[in-house]
Amino acid sequence: MDFKIGQHVIYPNHGVATIEQIESRQIQESMQEFYLLRLHANNTVVMVPVQNAVTIGIRRLLQQRECRELMSLLEVLIEPPSARDWKDRFRGFTTAMRSGDLFAIAEVLKILTYLNSVKPLSFREKQMMERARYLVVSEIAVASKKSETNIGPQVDRAIAAAFPPAH
Repeated sequence: MDFKIGQHVIYPNHGVATIEQIESRQIQESMQEFYLLRLHANNTVVMVPVQNAVTIGIRRLLQQRECRELMSLLEVLIEPPSARDWKDRFRGFTTAMRSGDLFAIAEVLKILTYLNSVKPLSFREKQMMERARYLVVSEIAVASKKSETNIGPQVDRAIAAAFPPAH
């Protein structure tokens, strides 16, 4: 998968990045090409070997159709998670977050938001929920060319619609 300078991409677990440069550097005996990505979250630059970009999980932004599918998925009624140990749940959530798959990250956000409405989350789960929300909102905002302040409340409303009715 070839990316171009100026293109927005997703860097797993960090979110939206812009390819600022593609440059060659000599590493030991061979020349290698690198993408220089500027992360939107904290404005830092990350060097990623072009040959490893797909393995690392760098991907294109969601398309408009996929953004609509994701918002619809967020509204689907949530199945309250089984009462597994939070550490096991956290391990599964961490794998989903690192995958870079926004649909998996959105599911983590949905479940953690639900759990947070039922009982207080652990500090680590609360951080993960905030990170998942940032990743979902920021990618949809950039992909749909809208502001995060516009998309955030839409995401929150969609998730709230997925909560089971109170008994």
